[in-house]
Amino acid sequence: MYDPKSLKAEEFISDAEIRETLDYAEKNKDNLALIDEIIEKAKLRKGLTHREASVLLACENEEKIAEMFDLAEQIKKDFYGNRIVMFAPLYLSNYCVNGCVYCPYHLKNKHIARKKLTQEEVKREVIALQDMGHKRLAIEAGEDPKNNPIEYILECINTIYSIKHKNGAIRRVNVNIAATTVENYRKLHDAGIGTYILFQETYNKESYEQLHPTGPKHDYAYHTEAMDRAMEGGIDDVGLGVLFGLELYKYEFAGLLMHAEHLEAVHGVGPHTISVPRLKRADDIDPDTFDNGISDDIFAKICALIRISVPYTGMIISTRESKAVREKVIRLGVSQISGASRTSVGGYCEPEPEDECSEQFDVSDKRTLDEVVRWLMEFGYIPSFCTACYREGRTGDRFMSLCKSGQIQNCCHPNALMTLKEYLMDYASPETRKIGEALIEKELNNIPKEKVRQIAADYLVQIEKEGRRDFRF
Repeated sequence: MYDPKSLKAEEFISDAEIRETLDYAEKNKDNLALIDEIIEKAKLRKGLTHREASVLLACENEEKIAEMFDLAEQIKKDFYGNRIVMFAPLYLSNYCVNGCVYCPYHLKNKHIARKKLTQEEVKREVIALQDMGHKRLAIEAGEDPKNNPIEYILECINTIYSIKHKNGAIRRVNVNIAATTVENYRKLHDAGIGTYILFQETYNKESYEQLHPTGPKHDYAYHTEAMDRAMEGGIDDVGLGVLFGLELYKYEFAGLLMHAEHLEAVHGVGPHTISVPRLKRADDIDPDTFDNGISDDIFAKICALIRISVPYTGMIISTRESKAVREKVIRLGVSQISGASRTSVGGYCEPEPEDECSEQFDVSDKRTLDEVVRWLMEFGYIPSFCTACYREGRTGDRFMSLCKSGQIQNCCHPNALMTLKEYLMDYASPETRKIGEALIEKELNNIPKEKVRQIAADYLVQIEKEGRRDFRF
């Protein structure tokens, strides 16, 4: 039985409910009166249910799809403005005991180079990331209790936060590691992490168990219920994600929204972020062997409908996607992107030797961070390196209340401009700096409150003239 308030995976992600939803959506995909009614509800900026959103996903009317896209763009502007938060992944170890058939880190892969960063190597990687201009990392590691115990993860977090190189500092560490215990989530919380991220891969239990034939990740319920344990452990911000291409996308879309509804129903706060990775080629993984891949057009539609359905959430597009695809979907609700990513264990400090490949997947967007920052600004976006909300305690329901009320504009907009200014002064190429300075001058006038605008203007002067850093509202 479907129950969004249940703490049992098979009740808040109900297979029967998903299948009934997909049947309902298919029957109503040409019901323009119902579709108009759902779009009108979406315009209230309160979100949609998984069933309502699934009707829109099934709709093939080009005029209605254009309306959805335009609405997604407007909702993103209303909640997040034209800011795009920048981050980079840092892979700590690819040792893994699981048998996931879509990931080259699986236990049976004997020819991929297995690596685990020492603390000295972590330090060198972080300095290389700081020298690019990054302020926010997402750390990644395979599941291996012997090689990657929680103590190792905590030690790496401590090392990352301790490194201050020139004007660089990593101000927020998000964590993407395997499902774990409440006790371990509490340790991560106490270590000062930002968001805990865990991709579901697929919400279809039968497919999930086939895709994860061996290892602790085989346990569907333990994995799916991880976010509840994380919140019990004190972590306010959690990030969901589905690996599109493993199962039918309409099934995954409904399951993803049901998971968001569950978090809202039980904890009073939905996902801080939603990621939408697509299956990509990797060491011994050929995505063509999976028959559920989705086109760029469907991918764009999914992005738009996530923004409409969960208007407050941050949406992440990584360098799995090409420049062209990121350009296509970024206007549809994306609020965070990675830049200059490496999916190997190491590789930021110096390139990984070809005969020691440890990548989890091929990166499609291989541009430098400076190129990505300039590209965003040329499209009128503000690349933001801000971590202020997390450091000021605006997490969980406190962040969401600000976001939903629109008041976040008086915090995030000036913080984005100040962190962009830091980037321009410390790391940008002359061309990028020129474009950025003009953008800051223009965007300063878009800060709603005059007092905040005046303070931000003063801080910007101090960043440039006095070399001061790390102002925040």
